[in-house]
Amino acid sequence: MGFVLCFSLITFLFVVVALQPCLTKKTYIVHMKHHQRPSSYSTHHDWYDAQLKSLSSSTSDESSLLYSYDTAYPGFSASLDPHEAELLRQSDDVVGVYEDSLYILHTTRTPEFLGLDNEMGLWAGHTPQELNNAAQDVVVGVLDTGVWPESKSFSDVGMPDVPSRWRGECESGPDFYPKVHCNKKLIGARLFAKGYRMSASGSFTNQPRQPESPRDQDGHGTHTASTAAGAPVANASLLGYASGIARGMAPRARVATYKVCGPTGCFGSDILAGMDRAILDGVDVLSLSLGGGSGPYYRDTIAIGAFSAMERGIVVSCSAGNSGPAKASLANTAPWIMTVGAGTIDRDFPAFAVLGNGKKITGVSLYSGNGMGKKLVSLVYNTDSSGSLCLPGSLDPKNVRGKIVVCDRGSNARVEKGLVVKESGGVGMILANTVESGEELVADSHLLPALAVGRKVGDSIRQYVKNEKNPMAVLSFGGTVVNVKPSPVVAAFSSRGPNTVTPQILKPDVIGPGVNILAAWSEAIGPTGLEKDIRRTKFNIMSGTSMSCPHISGLAALLKAAHPDWSPSAIKSALMTTAYNRDTTNSPLRDAEGGQLSTPWAHGSGHVDPHKALSPGLVYDITPEDYIKFLCSLDYEMGHIQAIVKRPNVTCAKKYADPGQINYPSFSVFFAKSRVVRYTRTVTNVGAAGSIYEVVIDAPLTVSVTVKPSKLVFKRVGERLRYTVTFVSKKGVSTMTKSTFGSISWNNAQNQVRSPVSYSWSQFN
Repeated sequence: MGFVLCFSLITFLFVVVALQPCLTKKTYIVHMKHHQRPSSYSTHHDWYDAQLKSLSSSTSDESSLLYSYDTAYPGFSASLDPHEAELLRQSDDVVGVYEDSLYILHTTRTPEFLGLDNEMGLWAGHTPQELNNAAQDVVVGVLDTGVWPESKSFSDVGMPDVPSRWRGECESGPDFYPKVHCNKKLIGARLFAKGYRMSASGSFTNQPRQPESPRDQDGHGTHTASTAAGAPVANASLLGYASGIARGMAPRARVATYKVCGPTGCFGSDILAGMDRAILDGVDVLSLSLGGGSGPYYRDTIAIGAFSAMERGIVVSCSAGNSGPAKASLANTAPWIMTVGAGTIDRDFPAFAVLGNGKKITGVSLYSGNGMGKKLVSLVYNTDSSGSLCLPGSLDPKNVRGKIVVCDRGSNARVEKGLVVKESGGVGMILANTVESGEELVADSHLLPALAVGRKVGDSIRQYVKNEKNPMAVLSFGGTVVNVKPSPVVAAFSSRGPNTVTPQILKPDVIGPGVNILAAWSEAIGPTGLEKDIRRTKFNIMSGTSMSCPHISGLAALLKAAHPDWSPSAIKSALMTTAYNRDTTNSPLRDAEGGQLSTPWAHGSGHVDPHKALSPGLVYDITPEDYIKFLCSLDYEMGHIQAIVKRPNVTCAKKYADPGQINYPSFSVFFAKSRVVRYTRTVTNVGAAGSIYEVVIDAPLTVSVTVKPSKLVFKRVGERLRYTVTFVSKKGVSTMTKSTFGSISWNNAQNQVRSPVSYSWSQFN
């Protein structure tokens, strides 16, 4: 049987992981000319169903229709054979037919680190209690692996009745009972698994069966939902690590979960159905820790669904991806999406190795079992490629039994390497970074004594094993430490710019806490996620942009509560322009990859600052019509624009000459055919009447930057003023010049409204 590579209709924080066998039936997502529904059909669902039945020669009444999308996407998904799919493509009512694809998930102290435990007023005239009370009317929708409803993070103690506008529900299942498992906190729990079930019949790799319910069997969804809006839980920890109060960013907000992922991944048709339903249910914030590659927005169903959400006032927060430190590795780059990278916090979990030569090595670990004592044991490192990586089946028990094994990071899961060592008879592991991961350290709850070390230390250990006749070591563990400096540091795994879809839009937008994050966990699975891990815990510590995304989702919920009249773009602007770019040592943000200074291609506008975001002074607002002018500037076909906008009468009568002309809170200047780039921006005063701002420019030596006017005087609240920036690449600048960065800030005594600027060159001589 031949194989073909599955190309995705959508790009998520998910990565295509399998090749698809060419079997009879597959799932397809069908883009329809939504507004051409014949009047003889009362609903789009009826129209789609009739179209599908007309294709089939079967006499069965069973429909091949899986989902009919109402708001997020103009079309449906269905189980079709290749011939039926081709017939649909030939229909005048169809814009496109795309195969479904399989994706995998990317996988507390953060409220204190972000300053959310401060008893002082968060914004003028308001207290934290007032803000939390306002957040009770805000609903955060989380698309992920479901929810573990028994977690105390979803307790509704002290919560008022569910907002009357809420249209969602909790769906029942064999292990999920709405009257028992949902409450005034967890107000929605739905399952979308038709695409997954279709794949289980053989169209994709064999899928494990799972209960048909919204319950989380993976842990990832419970972790992200509780990070965004979990209730406070005292004495939370992972097997003793990170002990304290765990709570979400918006602890009084409501939570609605949409289970769109199964044990081995998530299918585009299910994710799109979850977005569609969440919009109709009435969520205020959508949190998607999903992603993958990048492509045109009309082929990106996350972008298409997010546009519909944005039009309805819903903030959409998505993870940037875990494909760093490679450049141009971003996902979710649409300008109407908040794209979130990851940084560290000021907490660590030190672990130590003492070598036979007396040298003491420091790393990190979440190992919670019995220690090794003080006796040194033999240390080994396999130099062949699979053995050095500790891949399954690569270690010879005769060579590792009773010894500590050095394993290179990469290729397979970090915790799986420890299991491979343990099952081969090893008694400990040192997980050593290579060039790709640099000095970034991620702690794991290993099944045997183990610690992770950076590349430089790893190289010294590898050299020690190579040169020493009888290398020895012993491991020990130091628990939890806080106030680690410097912090934050940009995570090496966090995906980077530049934005390859639209170079004139700077991405990511911000970074948030994404390394070693404690949050609620499913008790259906151990903390490593490995099948052989029989431990159970109510909380787990995880890392990834999957973790940073719900932090920003929760903060967006707080801003929505504080400013219910703000648009999604205003909330996004507030989080971006108030983000900080210096760490706890007052030095510029650094990158874990190599330890060098970070750039806006890694950290965007900077690390979010909730206090300042609540009172940003000025915001850059963007309307749906502005986004349409942006799409028109990309020279898409009208059918492609209509797929995103979903309006029958949309035109490109008004369009930007350059995509960078959209009123974005950051700048990405691309010198192509000209040495001059000129952009106009409009800022809205959300501070005090009579506010005056003066511009401060930070520009590289290769670019001249002028801003007119250089002073903005706002007579009233809500007033909008424009300014124009002219960027000139100085003569003699080589077309091979590396990208550089700077900023434009509007400052007064109360606020610094900062926009990062990236500069790139191509041949224009």
